[in-house]
Amino acid sequence: MRVEKDSFGTVEIPDAALYGIQTVRTKENLSFSKNVLKEYKEYITSLAHVKKAAALANFDAKTISEIVKEKILGACNELLQGKYLEHFVVDVYHGGGGIGINMNVNEVIANLCNKEKGVYSAVHPIDHVNASQSTADVCHTAIRLAIYEAYQQLHGEIVELIAVMNQKTNEFMPVATISRTCLQDASRMQLGEKFSGFEAVIKRRHIKLCHAVDELLTVNLGGTVIGKGEGANELYRRIIMQKLQEVTNLPVKRRENLFDAAQNIDDLVEVSKQFSLFASALLKIAKDLRLLSSGPEAGFSEISLPAIQAGSSFFPGKVNPVIPETVIQCCAEIIGIERIIQVTFEHGDLDLNVFENFAGIHLLDGIYMMVNCVRSFTELCFQGIMANEDRCKELANSRIPQICDLKEKFGYSETMRLLKGQAAIKEDENR
Repeated sequence: MRVEKDSFGTVEIPDAALYGIQTVRTKENLSFSKNVLKEYKEYITSLAHVKKAAALANFDAKTISEIVKEKILGACNELLQGKYLEHFVVDVYHGGGGIGINMNVNEVIANLCNKEKGVYSAVHPIDHVNASQSTADVCHTAIRLAIYEAYQQLHGEIVELIAVMNQKTNEFMPVATISRTCLQDASRMQLGEKFSGFEAVIKRRHIKLCHAVDELLTVNLGGTVIGKGEGANELYRRIIMQKLQEVTNLPVKRRENLFDAAQNIDDLVEVSKQFSLFASALLKIAKDLRLLSSGPEAGFSEISLPAIQAGSSFFPGKVNPVIPETVIQCCAEIIGIERIIQVTFEHGDLDLNVFENFAGIHLLDGIYMMVNCVRSFTELCFQGIMANEDRCKELANSRIPQICDLKEKFGYSETMRLLKGQAAIKEDENR
């Protein structure tokens, strides 16, 4: 064990650990969720990008030497290769606006730079790695980049789902069936028309969600704590966004008002709202598939879902709509996350919202869940949906659709008279 010291005393740290005393204090004092930073690869990658951009800007601004810059860049490059994840040990939910996360990454980078772990004379975690930055602008920027990167995988899964929905729309367009309003029989429609509605809402929500996520590339790096840029010289503040563009290859840009960026997380709220609407649309579709496949003998039974596993430990041969029911639960989680993020926005006091990291991590969790959920929905459910054509034909030719045909031909009043006449004849026959 090695010993590190700060103004609160000394702490023993495993010799091999790349983190330092501030990380240990956060881990010991502020852990409660079992959600550990090492599980969030996109966030660690984004933090490394931020530190790398800062080192480049700090060197140009003559804040750090070339030797220090090169050491920091080397350490960041190793993190970008996915190395040393096990050394990011802080609970991602903690007080202090993400201080533990920023200190964890600062200490890991510094110890990668120095010959002896825990001896920071050459490269210091705060004086050098964190130069010209604060936890506020580092975490603000990194969590947005992380959400943007994580979302790209979900984007691909949604595109695939939409393509499969389009296939089913076309496949089912020749199949006539019945529509329902208020869960009561209504007019005849094509099964493909019903599925075209599924496809359209997912397309629309996808576009809105993409737009909200793209807005996260507008960040506040260089604003330090409250947006004023204190602690960073003018040249650093002028070039940091260019350096961030260079290291990320993303069209990142600075927020117009950095004080606003420190105070308000409405951009994260907007993503969560669009994400929640997407989840609500998906949840409705999952419920509809569950209804349409109900039966097989006593339900709607207009479609059959792929059978992927036993549905009951009691009824032999019973198959349940397990994928739609799984999708419903994932969507409920996403809808709940929106409320959490709304609360974090409301609790931002005065000049800095210290709950920003909490909100961003929940968005990441939601994206990770939805990636798996959409993939399962596409591959294990939607692709294998079959139309039960005989059942659909039976329903399409049932009483209410035929009445609708009469109304189209003779009008509402005449059809009512015809129906009353038929009812009277039946009554006479029954006497």
